[in-house]
This record gives sequence, C-alpha cells and structure tokens, in this order.
Amino acid sequence: MRKSTIWLFTGVMIFAFVGLLYVQVTYIQIILANQEQQFNEAVKRSLYQVSRDLELDETGKYLEDHMSANRKKLLSKSKVLSYSDRILSKEQRRLRISSPDASIDIGIHSETLTNPRVDISPSYGKSDLASASLDMQAALQDKYNYWENLVDEVIRNILKSNELKPIEERVDFKKLDAYIRSELANNNLILPYDFALVDKDKKAVYETTNFKDESVKNAFSQVLFPKDSPQRLYTLLVVFPTQKNYLFRSIGFIAPSIGFTVVLLVVFVFTIYIVFRQKRLSEMKNDFINNMTHELKTPVSTISLAAQMLKDSGVSKSPQLFSHISGVINDESKRLSFLIEKVLQMSLFEKNKTTLKMRELDANDLLANIAHTFVLRVEKIGGTLDVDLNALESTIFVDEMHFTNVLFNLMENALKYRREDVPLTLTASTYNEGDKIHISIQDNGVGIKKENLKKIFERFYRVHTGNRHDVKGFGLGLAYVRKIIDDHNGLIKVESEINVGTKFIIVLPYLKG
Repeated sequence: MRKSTIWLFTGVMIFAFVGLLYVQVTYIQIILANQEQQFNEAVKRSLYQVSRDLELDETGKYLEDHMSANRKKLLSKSKVLSYSDRILSKEQRRLRISSPDASIDIGIHSETLTNPRVDISPSYGKSDLASASLDMQAALQDKYNYWENLVDEVIRNILKSNELKPIEERVDFKKLDAYIRSELANNNLILPYDFALVDKDKKAVYETTNFKDESVKNAFSQVLFPKDSPQRLYTLLVVFPTQKNYLFRSIGFIAPSIGFTVVLLVVFVFTIYIVFRQKRLSEMKNDFINNMTHELKTPVSTISLAAQMLKDSGVSKSPQLFSHISGVINDESKRLSFLIEKVLQMSLFEKNKTTLKMRELDANDLLANIAHTFVLRVEKIGGTLDVDLNALESTIFVDEMHFTNVLFNLMENALKYRREDVPLTLTASTYNEGDKIHISIQDNGVGIKKENLKKIFERFYRVHTGNRHDVKGFGLGLAYVRKIIDDHNGLIKVESEINVGTKFIIVLPYLKG
C-alpha cells in the first residue's frame, strides 16, 4: 500500500470520527437543553401553584374567622329565610291561599328549599300563584344579598389587614415545605431541594439548614402574594443541589455510545500506528535485503575468483601467490560467515523469547578476554584500549555465546564510528552499584545526536553519517544487543554527545557469594 493511500485513508477516518463526535456532542447538547427547559417549566409551574395554595389558605382562613365572628348575625338573618320550614310538616304541608277568583293548593316538600314542588289545583287563580312565587324569590334574593355582603366584608378585611401582619403569621413554613414537595411530585420532580423566603431587600426571613447564599444565583424564584404593595413583597427561592445530576441521568443512554466511540477511536489510532510501523519495517526490510544481497555478492564473487585462480597451474608454482590467494579465501569466508550470522541474528526477533543456555560466568574475565582480542585491532589504527575491572561481585548468570556477541558488537561499533582525525580511546570497565554489576564500554568517537538515541535500538535503524559511506551494516547490531540484554532481565543505557563520544552501560544482577 502506498503511503499516499494510507494518509488518504487516515484523513477519511479522522473526518468520519470528528463528524461522529460532533453529531453526538450536538445531540447531547440539544437533549440537555430540552431537559433543562422542561425542568425549569415544571419548577415554575410548581412554585406558582404553591403561591396560589398559600393565597387560598389565607382566604379560607379569613372566611373561617369571619364566619365564626358573625355566626349569630347569620342565625338572625336566617329566620326570615326559614319561614317555609315553620309552616311545613315533617312529611309535607299544604298551604291554601284564598282569593275572590280562585283557590290555590301549594304543596311544599321539606326535603329541599331550593327546588320546591308546588301542587296547584286548577280551581285557583293565577294571581295568587304569582304572589307566592314573588315571596320566594324575594327570600332567595335576600339570602344572596346577605352572602354577597358577607364576602365583600371579608375582602375588605383582607385588604386592610393582610399587609399589617408579619409574614411569619401569614405563612406556615412547614406547610410551605409540604406544598413545595407535593407540587414538585405532581410534576414528576422527585429530588432534594432547599428553599428560603426573602424580603424585597434580599434579606432572608426563613431558610432551610443547607441553603447557602452562593446558591441564590442558581435559585428558582416565585413572588408570594403578588398583589401586595411592592414594599411588602416576599420572594420564595428554591435551589436543587443535584439538578445537574438529575439532568444528566436523563441522557445516561448516551454514555455507552460515547464509550464505544472512544474504543473505536483507540482501535483506529492503534491500527494506523501498526500500518505505518509495518510500512516502515517493510521499507527497512527491503533496504536490508538490498544491502545483504550486495554484501553477499562481494565475498562470494571474491571466493569464486580466487577458486578459479587456484585452478591455474602457475599459481601452484608460486608459494607466495598461493598463500595470498588462500588468505583471501579465508578472509572472505570469515566475512561471509559474519554476514550469515547477521541474518541468523535477525531471525531471533521473530521469536518471543530467545533460547538461552545459561551458565555462571565471571564478568571481569569475560570482558578481559574480549578486550585482549580487540587490543591488536585498536593498536593497529593508532588507538588505545584501557580495561578497568573494579567489580568485586562479578559472577553473572548469562548465555556465554550471546553475551559475548553483545560485547563484541559494542566494541565493533566503537571501531566503526571513530573519528579519523583523533586517535581512538576505548575504555572497558566493570563496577558494582547496589546489587547490580555495571559493564561500561566508552569511546571518543563521532557520537550520536539526542534525537537518535531512542531509535538506535530499533531494528534496521541506522544513524545517518553524512557523507561517510565506508561504515557497513544492516541496523541489526544494537537491536540484537537490546533483545539479548532484555532476555537476561538486564538493562542497557546509552550516553552520547556529538564529537565527544558514546558510552554504553549494561546493568545486570550478579550472583551473591
């Protein structure tokens, strides 16, 4: 897959995820806005009804008090209206009204006065019937006028006395709390609340225990007795501490959707990372194959040419030439073996764990033997190799072959990446820190840039050396070193500075005693 195609696929997926997240966030905002609007309207309806209930309670109380005070007056007035009761028997009484023209029998049942039944004999005149009807209408009108005057008097008393009473006498706060709870429940709002009653100066007349002054800005308000004078107005403030949680519970079904979206996003990012990583590894493997092919061709062609020369009869007659050709074949065979070893090292990375043949070794002795092998090569190029074996506890449990290759690779890199204008100074040392042994290999070579230090242990990665093309390799040496050290439960650190040198430190646990 081409890189441009990968980037296009990445861009489309990013656009799709951003669009999906935008739609979800917008949908959540719309739902929350609607829920908040419905919540606010329900609370306002509830508080308005609480205000109406208080007004009705006060009016009913005035009526009750006024009725008690005027009960005797009501009884005296009722004598006029109970005339028919006095002339009626328990079952039914008949009243005969005589006139010159006719007589009328009026039968009135005592069950009700508001709907009397009148029995009229045909022999009586219409004028006497009309007279009796007018008397009853007058009695009812008198009753209505009495009640009307009574209600008017109550209203006048309310207008005169309601503002003179303190709010504590007009409002029962326990009943107010019950009204608020009841009206909220009627609107399906069952959640904790706190309330306060404040005057026109915002001074609290009454407040619940958990009501806080800073809660006022989020409080719902309702004026009580709104027809009072502005100087006597009181406002009911109600706050809901768990309002946000109550609103968010209504969109709880969104949480799984967002969770799945996040999971998909993480999987997508990881997939893109794997794709780019595999793309990079693929390119590195292609470079490795090209380099390996080139590297293998050189010794193979040299050995082939030397073999053809050995077939020449003149070569056998010249011992010096024969020795030279034999030396070339030997050197190129070693070089070919080294390249094959590199390929074998690469195969180790395909396994989760390298098969190691562990044994006890002395780190000081192992490092001294390897340094002895390298000392001639270092002196040949005009350099020096110093060995400082300061570790008192030096017994380690390692695979001899692989750990030897690790130390060889690190010293080989010191030779490869030396500075041409400065004699090589290579130092190999051991020392103890805590319960660990440290094996250090330090040079004064070209060094490594800081941005490359974290990458040098990756497979196929090679630090750019500018115009220098004489350093051969496949980017596997340090990756192999890192893997072997990890398989030994150890740690490798690197310190480097350009044109100053590089220092590799291997940290391993030692065997006590």
